[in-house]
Amino acid sequence: MAEKKEKEFKLNWKKVLNYQSIVRQVPFLFYLAFLAIVYIYNGHMADKTVRKINATAKEVKELQWEYKSLKSEVMFRSKPSELTKALQPLGLNELQESPYVLKDSLEQYMQTVNK
Repeated sequence: MAEKKEKEFKLNWKKVLNYQSIVRQVPFLFYLAFLAIVYIYNGHMADKTVRKINATAKEVKELQWEYKSLKSEVMFRSKPSELTKALQPLGLNELQESPYVLKDSLEQYMQTVNK
């Protein structure tokens, strides 16, 4: 009985591995090869995308640092004491008297004409 099952098993392998059955499986093998290529391509694209994301994140951090340093420099230079120091060589000084409002002369003329 055991010998009979063993012979059937050997016969099944011969049926599976003959030329015609292998030729019938070629489209399926091509399909599997195509899936393997797509899988490898997908892995490479994912790695490339991760590298781009990391590079962009690094660039964003550098730009944030540059923005903060420039912002602090602008805040420092816009202080009144720093403005005074920067404008003294040009001969500009702070006002000692309060500013006054300029009135439009055309407005006064129109009022006198309309009366």
